[in-house]
Amino acid sequence: MKPVYLVDGKRTPQVKAGAELKEIAAPFLGHYLIRHLVDKFGLGLDQIDEVIVGNTGSPAKYPNVGRVIALEAGLNKKTSGYTVHRNCASGMEALSQAYDKIASGRNGLIFAGGVESMSQMPLLYSKSMTEFFAKLMNPKATSLQKLQILSTFRPHYLAPIIAIEQGLTDPFCGRNMGQTAETLARELGISRREQDEFANSSHHKTAEATKQGKFRDEILPITAGHKLDKMIADDIGFRANSTVEGLGKLKPYFERETGTVTVANACPITDGGSMWLLASEEAVRKHNLDPVARMVDYHFHGLEPERMGLGPVLATHGVLKRTGLKLSQMDLVELNEAFAAQVIACLKVMKDKTLSQRWGIEETIGEVPLEKLNVNGGGIALGHPVGSTGARLVVTLAHELKRRKQRYGLATLCIGGGQGGAVIIENLKV
Repeated sequence: MKPVYLVDGKRTPQVKAGAELKEIAAPFLGHYLIRHLVDKFGLGLDQIDEVIVGNTGSPAKYPNVGRVIALEAGLNKKTSGYTVHRNCASGMEALSQAYDKIASGRNGLIFAGGVESMSQMPLLYSKSMTEFFAKLMNPKATSLQKLQILSTFRPHYLAPIIAIEQGLTDPFCGRNMGQTAETLARELGISRREQDEFANSSHHKTAEATKQGKFRDEILPITAGHKLDKMIADDIGFRANSTVEGLGKLKPYFERETGTVTVANACPITDGGSMWLLASEEAVRKHNLDPVARMVDYHFHGLEPERMGLGPVLATHGVLKRTGLKLSQMDLVELNEAFAAQVIACLKVMKDKTLSQRWGIEETIGEVPLEKLNVNGGGIALGHPVGSTGARLVVTLAHELKRRKQRYGLATLCIGGGQGGAVIIENLKV
């Protein structure tokens, strides 16, 4: 397998759904990132082999977001583009497919990332309303029959089905993502106080990183607003003034009577996009590129859906085994914060041999020191635009490794449906 280089990665600001990015459809959270990178490196529009984009809430108007992004970015029509869906790790799946194509020698230059407009995920008609419309629009129905059909209408037909709510509920075990976090909190003895302290730390780390301009190199500002008259350059949604006591006042959301997971110690619903330019060694030389990092390897792993939050444990174990590296060699770790309980659970299992053995891991993976973990905050503060996050983690990781002149980084996340994904990268700017 040939080496795969991460030339440069950019992302949009991440903004809570329904706010400043609500008017921007999914493709337009990705196309301008590609345009920027093409211009930055002076690449010809016909020199890109492929565009691979992760997306979960495929818009009806843009059924193949990857191809739409490629064309909207102005790439040559011969450049193929497609969309991948692996729930929360869709952006990471895009990177992994780009990795395989370049490592095998099939491609030289690929754009890979993810986009998600959770603001624009639809409300759906109920089955009753759908059937009502189908009967009413039957071309064979007479005027009298249509009047009879109209008389059968009932107001409750209009009760909507919320697409996001359905998408975040596992069809196999019947539990939503928040309930799976409650399962881990209960089984591993993770208190409400621990979760709120972790969440509070995430908000404050992100607030401080934003204040110091640490995200400026990775964020590409975006024009927004109904008239495209606003420039958004920073993430919007983190709680800069949060306190543990304040977070502790919120009521449990997913299990209202006995739960510990709230909207404050879980990631918010968010809009955002991220994009990487990946290149082969030959392409790096040909186009005189200066990669920021090398993608060492990746791994995905499955487990029971009702404990999907432990996916990072198994995926991390797998990628370390594939590469021969140790967790202690990782200078930085980005572990997506779907829920505070889920991250704390992963950290506990990784360092406990008895707990690890429950999931078929005989040896202890190791301990992630908190000073290496999500150093600029994570999903609880930054949000989790589902299709993008897997790639966004790698963007943030690479930029922070470069800033600190450290070598290895691990990006990992849990995946709805009972999976985990992990990527190891090596900073080339040490």
